[in-house]
Amino acid sequence: MEPIEIPIDGVLDLHTFLPKEVKDLVHEYILACLEKRIFSIRIIHGKGKGILKQTVQSALNKNPHVAAFTDAPAMAGGWGATVVTLKQPAQTETPE
Repeated sequence: MEPIEIPIDGVLDLHTFLPKEVKDLVHEYILACLEKRIFSIRIIHGKGKGILKQTVQSALNKNPHVAAFTDAPAMAGGWGATVVTLKQPAQTETPE
């Protein structure tokens, strides 16, 4: 099977992925967003029984690039999505 190409635009929809793929996928997506200088992302996991949401949030808790996360606002998916703020790389000052 060929790898699935997903757009790196700050929105990750997990509906087409298997639960066992989620932890690695979230980590890789965060790295890809950082490369593109995207520091605010939305992960759509759906409402269901909350199992996928728990998996996503557990992965986010363990990720060193995550500054914070919360349920998305109602118009962006509510508790069926998680909004993530990524840490921005420290800006280095150049000496004069």
